[in-house]
Amino acid sequence: MSSPNILVTNDDGIDSPGIYALWQAMSEIGSPTVIAPNIEQSAASHSISLNKPLFIKYISRNFGFKGWCVNGTPADCTKIGIKRILDQKPDLIISGINRGANLGINLIYSGTISAATEGALLGIPSIAISLASFKTDNYRASKIIATEIAEYVLENNIPKGTLLNVNVPYGDPEDINGKLITRQGNQFFKDDFEKRTDPRGNTYYWIKGEKIDHDKSIDYDGKAIEQNYISITPINFNLTDESYLTELKKDFKCTI
Repeated sequence: MSSPNILVTNDDGIDSPGIYALWQAMSEIGSPTVIAPNIEQSAASHSISLNKPLFIKYISRNFGFKGWCVNGTPADCTKIGIKRILDQKPDLIISGINRGANLGINLIYSGTISAATEGALLGIPSIAISLASFKTDNYRASKIIATEIAEYVLENNIPKGTLLNVNVPYGDPEDINGKLITRQGNQFFKDDFEKRTDPRGNTYYWIKGEKIDHDKSIDYDGKAIEQNYISITPINFNLTDESYLTELKKDFKCTI
């Protein structure tokens, strides 16, 4: 096929080292266009901007890096990118490389996931990729797997509405144990709000949390990362609880 058009986005913002690394990787296999938030939008989830105007600004930096920054959320970036910025639908959307893992229950908060989800909902093959570390000095393994997964998705049909959530352990490629196809696990943060006082005597609260993961098997994303494997999870957002649906119909004596 001709050089694929790839939309590169994220939630860490257009200045993040992760999106630069991802742009580099995608430049090896296609024609990437960067459309990303102008500031960090971590934990923005799938929010979109309804009560403010969106502005886009074209930026160009060293080594050929260029694209558009948007004063909105990751989902905004995907939507306005497809509807207004790009001349045609991209062949692939890839969101990342996020600083910090996106695993388990915490996917519901992730702007990285949501940017890719928006693409999947629009019928475009989509990937979210995260480095399971807050260090930003080594994206070698993430770039390799991003390229591998992107090539796979471009060459193979994946179900409409499904995206691939990829998490990569921190470290050099040769130090990682391998790749696993995993399920979304049950990892979550048991959070609380620490009460503090500012210099003027005003009370405020700062969220804090402890990671909880009761999964035992590397069949689940969080445990795979813990055991130094790359985790690849197909996910979608049909939220119907099918196992409870029939029981609920009986309880309410529904006729259909």
